[in-house]
Amino acid sequence: MKLGAFSISLSVKDIARSKAFYEQLGFTKFHGEEDQKWLMLKNGETVIGLFEGMFPTNMLTFNPGWDQDAQNIDDFDDVRAIQASLLAAGVELDSQTEGKEGPVSIMLTDPDGNPILIDQHR
Repeated sequence: MKLGAFSISLSVKDIARSKAFYEQLGFTKFHGEEDQKWLMLKNGETVIGLFEGMFPTNMLTFNPGWDQDAQNIDDFDDVRAIQASLLAAGVELDSQTEGKEGPVSIMLTDPDGNPILIDQHR
């Protein structure tokens, strides 16, 4: 199963303050809009997302159809196919997609309570 680009999505209280902190660690913005309260930052191949007021907790995020630079790739598994595989394997999903095409997402939780978002943008 090809899950695509990986990042950790951080639920932050103050996006400007968090951005400044992570810039001190060598991260730079490469995607997102601070005025919309979300940013993607990168340090080498490491990607973190900062999201103010969008998610209740931090979560692991996978983006099928994207590489680590948030660029479209052709060879990927569609979220709908990933969902079908997970359900066939008996994995319980917290949210499922009903969409037949376009951007969709699913959510699940690992055995330790960590939320996982599989979010396809195209």
